[in-house]
Amino acid sequence: MTDDDLDARIRSGKALSESMGNFHVTGWDPAGKTLKAAFTVRREYCHTNGTIAQGGFITAWLDAAMAHAVIHDTAHAQSVFSLEIKVSFYEKVGPGEGRVEARVIRRGRRVAFLEASLYNPEGKLAAEASSTGMLTAI
Repeated sequence: MTDDDLDARIRSGKALSESMGNFHVTGWDPAGKTLKAAFTVRREYCHTNGTIAQGGFITAWLDAAMAHAVIHDTAHAQSVFSLEIKVSFYEKVGPGEGRVEARVIRRGRRVAFLEASLYNPEGKLAAEASSTGMLTAI
């Protein structure tokens, strides 16, 4: 792969998506301002002999879903810079297919309030996040 190829993959977001277990949006409900996304929890994201995902990856999946919710809610005109994120962890997240649901709670001219719920490969609610972010033009 050339540097130009890598630069193109970075600009398109493909490199980041792949590094996050092929994180991808699976649905958007404009009425509820709710976004659904999926990803693969790889063993290399896990500690304890490859059985429990490191909390930073969980936070990244929650954060990415909330950002994509803003992008969809603004018809791809804006994204969001996270100013604060609070994450609560309830269940372990091990290798397999995970999913996340994010919601735009309130979006003003400069600030957005967001929430997200992450479900482990067993389908259990494993983590929740709330976030305050500064809106930015794409």
